[in-house]
Amino acid sequence: MSTVHASDLTADQRAIAEATRAFADEHLAPHAVAWDRDEHFPVDVLRKAADVGLAGVYVREDVGGSELSRLDGVVAFEALATGCPSIAAYLSIHNMVGWMVDRYGTEAQRARWLPALCTAEQLGSYCLTEPGAGSDAAALTTRAVRAGDQWVLDGVKQFISGAGTSQVYVVMARTGGPGPGGVSAFLVDRDDRGLSFGPNEHKMGWNAQPTRQVLLDGVRLPADRLLGAEGEGFRIAMAGLNGGRLGIAACSLGGAQSALERAVAHLADREAFGARLLHAQALQFRLADMATELEAARALVWRAATALDRGDRRAPQLCAMAKRHATDTGFEVANQALQLHGGYGYLAEYGIEKIVRDLRVHQILEGTNEIMRVIVARGLTGAA
Repeated sequence: MSTVHASDLTADQRAIAEATRAFADEHLAPHAVAWDRDEHFPVDVLRKAADVGLAGVYVREDVGGSELSRLDGVVAFEALATGCPSIAAYLSIHNMVGWMVDRYGTEAQRARWLPALCTAEQLGSYCLTEPGAGSDAAALTTRAVRAGDQWVLDGVKQFISGAGTSQVYVVMARTGGPGPGGVSAFLVDRDDRGLSFGPNEHKMGWNAQPTRQVLLDGVRLPADRLLGAEGEGFRIAMAGLNGGRLGIAACSLGGAQSALERAVAHLADREAFGARLLHAQALQFRLADMATELEAARALVWRAATALDRGDRRAPQLCAMAKRHATDTGFEVANQALQLHGGYGYLAEYGIEKIVRDLRVHQILEGTNEIMRVIVARGLTGAA
């Protein structure tokens, strides 16, 4: 993996990349095609990932987290995604949930929820999108009404990764008037009465993780389940997404890096017209362009991660740029790798078509790439 030897990473970051790539090579890559085929969610492997610190990446150490930087994290998630983008992307979402609880939770909430999230004994899901509120997330209609010392939640969340298996759900619900200022965040447990789930969605990719509706029918929560202050939920959700976008961007880089490596190996093995395909200059140029585009996307992801670590005021725009560019580039590189495999690229057993399918959804989730352009444009124009 090219990032392992990058001179602008520290020795610790290179070690993170190498160790995570080794984990992906051993525990993810050999099983990725079968997990996709069988729609199997390998919770046992997620717990093995937790054993090497990948389930509490950004969480402080006092509750079992790894307390790594965002740059450390994107290096790790890229390496992990070389084995299976679907599993790496789910872990990115799980880590987004953990970070939100760590950053905005009370000490009591941190102590209750985070140790089990960091060991992956319990998994986490992020619940913002609704059937009628995707890109316009501030228009969500799930409601939370105060009833004495409790909150009562009603609504439906759509496209929730890990739903049904996850134990912890960070749910955005409307506690006030219309718009972002009326949204609050809540911690919902899978065992809370009134919580249920729709059927597992049949998807183009990401088949190694479940995607289901989360149904809230009069779910009663004690007052201490409010995460952050009332009315802060949308701000909390958007702050979580800044990091989540970097995670998904990194997973696109990792999936595409694996596809590129496979394409090089395939061309080295194949002959046509009496010569190895890898010696054909036209194909070498194609590989060179793929590697160049990936490296450029990687640089932008690292730049955005560093900005987020430093609290740069442009970090939200840079995260949006990085997510848009890296997910578009990752999909295109993987698609080119499929083409370079010829007919073999279209066969499931080679694993390339799975990478293409997995990376396609990265251009949609954590904010569509059209919404990423809106965020960048607002930063340029000063529009609200």
